[in-house]
Amino acid sequence: MTVTEAKLWGGRFQGALHPIFEELNRSLPFDRRFVFDDLAGSVAWARGLAGAGVLTGAERDELVATLEAIAAELAEDDSPLDVSRAEDVHSFVEDELVRRVGDLGKKLHTGRSRNDQVATDLKLHLRAAIEKIRVGIRGAQAALVELAGDFHDAPLPGYTHLQRAQPVTFGHQCLAYVEMLARDADRLADASARMDTCPLGSAALAGTAYPVDREALASELGFGAGATRNSLDAVSDRDHVLEVIFACTTTMLHLSRMAEDWIFLASQEAAVLTFGDTVSTGSSLMPQKRNPDALELLRGKVGRVHGALTTLITTTKGLPLAYDKDLQEDKEALFEALDTTGTCLEVAALVAQDVVFDREQARAACGVGHLDATDLADLLVKRGVPFREAHDRVGAAVNAAIEEGVPLERLSAAAREATMPELAGVALAEELGTDALLARRDVIGGTAAARVAAEVERWKGLLGGDEA
Repeated sequence: MTVTEAKLWGGRFQGALHPIFEELNRSLPFDRRFVFDDLAGSVAWARGLAGAGVLTGAERDELVATLEAIAAELAEDDSPLDVSRAEDVHSFVEDELVRRVGDLGKKLHTGRSRNDQVATDLKLHLRAAIEKIRVGIRGAQAALVELAGDFHDAPLPGYTHLQRAQPVTFGHQCLAYVEMLARDADRLADASARMDTCPLGSAALAGTAYPVDREALASELGFGAGATRNSLDAVSDRDHVLEVIFACTTTMLHLSRMAEDWIFLASQEAAVLTFGDTVSTGSSLMPQKRNPDALELLRGKVGRVHGALTTLITTTKGLPLAYDKDLQEDKEALFEALDTTGTCLEVAALVAQDVVFDREQARAACGVGHLDATDLADLLVKRGVPFREAHDRVGAAVNAAIEEGVPLERLSAAAREATMPELAGVALAEELGTDALLARRDVIGGTAAARVAAEVERWKGLLGGDEA
């Protein structure tokens, strides 16, 4: 396939563009991703023009067959896009159509504009891209759920303010990220539902001048909510792009939080996680190093996606109605966000599949830092001590334990008598054991092993249902 260099807008112009501006103006190098969406929209438009009496049935059939042939050929070999000097994907399609069917190809643009074309292409492309990201989210969730099932009962110090707080299970921690990613998937689904209207037929800004059945267009292109209701808004709306990039940003933020937690847990200071060769690297100088670079990249890549969101917010914040060339900038930001998020979700799943958790090291860590202090206060509460007083007394007991260099259950008799006489004769070693602390959190959303195991099964069902 070859293309001409005629401009779709060139009727008034006699001179050529300056080469520097021509390169700045060209969008084919990146909007080529829309080629199949543009071809699908063009097929629908040919049928719409026939319905409006602009094209004969024979003309419609020839245009549709040719557009479908172009699509089939590009699916096999898209190299013509590499060599084309067309300004954008719409020019590429029209030039190729004219090359094949002559003047008939010039009729297809009747009543439409690149403004409603690109708005339609963008929504068609996003619909598929959203589902691809959601599949990636499910993949990461599935890997985390499997990991949670393996370690639903494995104690791990929980942290607040990066200080040891109370024991949780590693499975419970894994499911926290699953919950985060579920919200991201929901945000994408919401964005998809809100953008489910078809801009085609809005033309440049005022609506097409031909009696095209826009509801039929919307139905043919799979827009469940029908045609857009205001042509000015339809060609300039980029809310859906912002929403999708925002959902990608929150997804990346959540992956970054997981990465930060696991990087710490893999450090020699915590030493409860180890990552395999598939997702780790070494040092060019220090032979002993095993660096969690996959996770560091997950943490770092969020800047690219956040940057894409900032770019588009800044681009659209002061644009007047209707279409402005500034909106050409939306695509590269969008593609950056989609590509980065999709890749990072795949890497996150790989990390979760490759991680090794040290049960004994994690359990031992739960015995350091007085993670049982809250439960000790609760034991006093059960014996009638008001919680605020119990809190103060256990604080004093912690100070005593630090001075004596022992855990709370091994406090001296004098310290126990001074701070918690109500617990005389209570087997604190049993009551404050890590397993006992975990087992008490047997509520919905709690970290008790049985609850975590139940959540794992619930999530397996939910993810299986999604995939089905």
